[in-house]
Amino acid sequence: MGKYIIKRIGYSILSLFVIVTLTFFLMRLAPGSPFATEQNNISPQIQEQLNEQYGLNDPWYEQYVSYLGDVVTLDFGSSMKYRGRSTNDMISESFPVSAVLGASSLLFAVGFGVLSGVISAMNHNKLPDYLATVVSVLGISIPSFVLGSLMQYQLGLRMGWFPISGWTSFAHTILPSLALGLGYMGNIAKLTRSSLLEQNTSEYVKLARAKGRTKWGIAWNHSLKNALLPVVTYLGPLTAGILTGSFVIENIFAIPGLGRHFVQSINNRDYTVIMGITVFFAIVLLLAVLIVDILYVFLDPRIDLEGED
Repeated sequence: MGKYIIKRIGYSILSLFVIVTLTFFLMRLAPGSPFATEQNNISPQIQEQLNEQYGLNDPWYEQYVSYLGDVVTLDFGSSMKYRGRSTNDMISESFPVSAVLGASSLLFAVGFGVLSGVISAMNHNKLPDYLATVVSVLGISIPSFVLGSLMQYQLGLRMGWFPISGWTSFAHTILPSLALGLGYMGNIAKLTRSSLLEQNTSEYVKLARAKGRTKWGIAWNHSLKNALLPVVTYLGPLTAGILTGSFVIENIFAIPGLGRHFVQSINNRDYTVIMGITVFFAIVLLLAVLIVDILYVFLDPRIDLEGED
């Protein structure tokens, strides 16, 4: 187990290095300057001073080495657009909001997705199966930003059941969490359904039935654990999708999360904030994938750890 974890950590560090390198060079190749925009009428002399202050006049390899050192120390630098604001401060202030939104969406997607998949599989080709399938397909087919806008209009504006923007109470988390998690709930429901149907035809399930066990008892005590393996594998991409999908949802619902800062930094060409948030999210996602890999081993002891690449 220890060797397996060390190997996975090594792969994560290598992936992070690639992400940091690509982010740095893509930002350097992007046209425009954070100090020369239509909103800021800054003279060329002041632009030159700002470029010198932020090291933009240095050779690219010096900037690259300096940035790698900053990433190692988790110092993402100061914002080029907001005076006196560091990227670390912006992350520490807004990421907890994005984390709460992501966690609530994740709980909704996994909880209701697994429940819907189990009900669908245990009522195969019956009305509950058809209803669960329709909900799953609708959730997968409708983009989160479209679903969020429809919920704002119908459930918030017309019916007045939920607030349509802001982040000051539990009620403000419901609509964005539903909009963000419904599509992933559909995927999890379909994964759980197909995997559980496969497990229900296995030999150990047939043996349990021969012993007089009920189908629901067999599902909860035996087959569901094996059926959840594909769901656990999906948790890595699911975490990535929820975190990156929150960028759009946070802007639609005016949520003061990290996604709003990211979108604003792109519009402002704020290089340090863009790169800092990108690298920060990469670290979070790589940690999530690492945890999923370890959980997968605990759920399926048949995995040969020494033979894993």
